Amino acid sequence: MMSLLEPGVLVRHPERPDWGLGQVQSNIHGRVTVNFEHEGKVVIDATRVDLIIDFSA
Repeated sequence: MMSLLEPGVLVRHPERPDWGLGQVQSNIHGRVTVNFEHEGKVVIDATRVDLIIDFSA
């Protein structure tokens, strides 16, 4: 799953729905930088958080 998190992929944080839709900016060794609609840029450890890929867009 972590390998699918490449720049441009749209994701949602499973525990923070209030952050809205996010776009992956980078994925370096499992540290994924995501720019969320309502939270801005956040670096997420993808070994601890299973981001949900959003295929609806």
